[in-house]
Amino acid sequence: MGNLMGSRRPKARDDGEQSLIGHPSRDSATGGDLLDQDAPTTGFVYLLSFFSALGGFLFGYDTGVVSGAMLLLKKEMNLSNLWQELLVSSTVGAAALSSLGGGSLNGWLGRRICIILASFIFTVGGIVLSIAPDKEVLLVGRIIVGFGIGIASMTVPVYIAEVSPPQQRGQLVTINSLFITGGQLIASVIDGAFSYMSHDGWRYMLGLSIIPAALQFIGFFFLPESPRWLIQKGRSQEAREALSRIRGGQSIDSEYDTIKTSIEEEEKEAGGGGLVILRILRHGPTRRALIVGCGLQMFQQLSGINTVMYYSATILQMAGVRDDKLAIWLAAATSATNFVFTFVGVWLVERVGRRKLTLGSLIGTGLSLALLAVGFLLSAMNSPPVTLHPVGSQNSTCNLYSTCEFCMLDPACGFCYRDNGTTVYNASCVPVNQKSTDHASWGRCSNQTEATDSLFWAYNYCPTAYSWIVLMGLLLYLACFAPGMGPMPWTVNSEIYPLWARSTGNACSAGVNWIFNVLVSLTFLHVAEFLTYYGAFFMYTGLVVLALLFVQGCLPETQGLQLEEIENLFTGQLCSCGVSSPSVNRHIHYIRRGSEFSPAQYGAVDSDNAIAYITVSTVSRC
Repeated sequence: MGNLMGSRRPKARDDGEQSLIGHPSRDSATGGDLLDQDAPTTGFVYLLSFFSALGGFLFGYDTGVVSGAMLLLKKEMNLSNLWQELLVSSTVGAAALSSLGGGSLNGWLGRRICIILASFIFTVGGIVLSIAPDKEVLLVGRIIVGFGIGIASMTVPVYIAEVSPPQQRGQLVTINSLFITGGQLIASVIDGAFSYMSHDGWRYMLGLSIIPAALQFIGFFFLPESPRWLIQKGRSQEAREALSRIRGGQSIDSEYDTIKTSIEEEEKEAGGGGLVILRILRHGPTRRALIVGCGLQMFQQLSGINTVMYYSATILQMAGVRDDKLAIWLAAATSATNFVFTFVGVWLVERVGRRKLTLGSLIGTGLSLALLAVGFLLSAMNSPPVTLHPVGSQNSTCNLYSTCEFCMLDPACGFCYRDNGTTVYNASCVPVNQKSTDHASWGRCSNQTEATDSLFWAYNYCPTAYSWIVLMGLLLYLACFAPGMGPMPWTVNSEIYPLWARSTGNACSAGVNWIFNVLVSLTFLHVAEFLTYYGAFFMYTGLVVLALLFVQGCLPETQGLQLEEIENLFTGQLCSCGVSSPSVNRHIHYIRRGSEFSPAQYGAVDSDNAIAYITVSTVSRC
């Protein structure tokens, strides 16, 4: 009976109503051959998750370290806005390409080999970055690192999901997001520590990623392949050995049989043969799952997270923080907030579920972005006026601007002023030195060694009393984003595809994430220049409202379900959550004679197969 029950999750009936018989993994049964939901998670699973999540740490470190490094690089290498955006977006562009190709690599080489490959690429990229003699070689190093990030970003969540027990899958996959935010935090601390070096501090910032990459590379030589991938490839004995090792000697017969039978029937159902992406698009449930997965990844980026992470130090400078070192350490505070509140996501994911956590996160994120926009709006409305119009040797449009706000938005100009602690006075807008944005091209702010204590040069920011609103907005944004919209797109995507489509589905969704990451990071400084800073953040607020509507209508709850039964959630109409009646999973519980349940709660059923009681339970998935 256990094999019959575990052999296959139910298919939808032609009239759209799901079968009453559900997968045993959701049922509390006492039969020895049913999956044991209460079995303890072995320490080896946590070890696997740790070494896997080092890929997430590298992902976070290499994307987060650029925030502080860029403040030093733009001075030492005199980087224009375009080169700053290239060094940031080249990494995410390469990640987009490699994540799209990562699906094929995962299907061909397996999860384990792909993670080893990613850590090797990280190591090579870190070496190139640490010895780069100029911005061109630096760009090459950032591209190499991007290839490693792309492979790791779509492989690690899949590997963790496939080796985790169902009752802790959400928490363990979310650990990867915890490591991503931990990597960003460590990157910020490293940025702060090496910002005191007078020269080449950025080399250490960018090159230290070699250490965790080498640790993961060595560690994965001693860890097993995903049992599900091994079964799919027909390597049954290796799969049994791997699953037994992962489960720490617990009985694996029922779980193994369930996975194997489910994979065989999924292959038949998908039609077999042909390009996997075409099979996904032809098959209704996987097509709908792909739309939901890609939509979540798209809105994660359109909500502005990597604008905040890549440019956090720059945003703080834009808000009026003068000192580079202070901006870097305040950016570290934002990364710490991101890391700490990701713990909240790890704690809540199996308690409130993916859907509620994501909805709550988006509401807070939208309000925080609105607060950021208000902070920049107040700064713009109270921008110091230009009171001096010096005549220089260069023809320039800088002397046409009447306030610091308009002066700052022109990348060719800077704001030279005096400040007595309460008032900005004797302010002028003059051309920036094209070789170094540290000072003006001429005039009293052209030579910093001659500057008095009260004379300041501001490039890319204006002095303001509203910096605290922007800092508070950043902290609130990350506190709201980190528990939900940070990890949930990766967690949900690791769960919603059947095995035959899992690698390709995750590759496509990760590719969408990185494509929109490129779009946001490559355009932020230019969008801020044309829409103003408050306009850019009001735009992100509007995009979060669209994300909220998408999640409310389209994201079902996957909490606690076996990977092999989640496809059922997508057998109905796409995005019907909250529009029509909620989609429902119904389960029949089979209880053997002698179980401690009362007939008042369960109806007695006579059966030659020793099934004594039956109940139908209904669980809302929206």
